[in-house]
Amino acid sequence: MTLARNLTRWFLVLAFFAAGVLHIAVPGPFLGIMPPAVPFPEAVIFWTGVAELLGAIGLAQGISPAIRRAAGIGLALYALCVWPANIQHMINDLSGDGGLGLGYHIPRMIAQPVIVWAALWASRVIDWPFARRG
Repeated sequence: MTLARNLTRWFLVLAFFAAGVLHIAVPGPFLGIMPPAVPFPEAVIFWTGVAELLGAIGLAQGISPAIRRAAGIGLALYALCVWPANIQHMINDLSGDGGLGLGYHIPRMIAQPVIVWAALWASRVIDWPFARRG
């Protein structure tokens, strides 16, 4: 189980780090999927990139379990909070403007709660569903 947890953790580190760099370096595509109700979209995209980078760094470090757990909780909350942008992205793409289609968006919607769980599990915040019953 330790190998699976570590592989999941490092996958998340790489994915969140890459996403953070993209949010900061190339914000345009993210602006296009920002729900209209979100104020200051440029700033939100920049700071979400910073949050992804810090979360990835915190999840990567192996010295402090408390920092790793805090990073896992932060990344899980982050993934939950950006779900509306993913929904907006799906709405935009399916409204006739072209885009990625259901083959991308349906798995992406299913993956979002898995990402939340994976961040918590990889950071050892939770053991579910692998905990042993005593």
